[in-house]
Amino acid sequence: MAAQQLREMRTKFIEKVSKTILHQLMDDLLEDMVLNDGEMEEIKENNMLRADKARQLIDSVRRKGDTASERFLIRLQERDTNVYSELDPQV
Repeated sequence: MAAQQLREMRTKFIEKVSKTILHQLMDDLLEDMVLNDGEMEEIKENNMLRADKARQLIDSVRRKGDTASERFLIRLQERDTNVYSELDPQV
C-alpha cells in the first residue's frame, strides 16, 4: 500500500522537495538501512539536477516495497511537514 502511495505522489514530490530535504532524507534512509552506501552515493552525484535526484530516490525506495516506502513517508513527515501535507499521503 505505501509503495502505491509513493507512485501516486511521485510527481508532486519531485516538484516540491528541496535539495536540502532530499539530502537529509537520503541520510535518514541510509540510517534506516533502506538505502545502502552505493545507492546513496549514486543519487548524490554532483552532476544530477535536484529533480533527477528526487526521481531516483523515490523510485528506488518504491521498488523496495511497502516497508521501505513507509520509512520514507515517516522520514519525509519528520523532515518537511509542509511538503508531506501537500502530497496528502493516506498513511
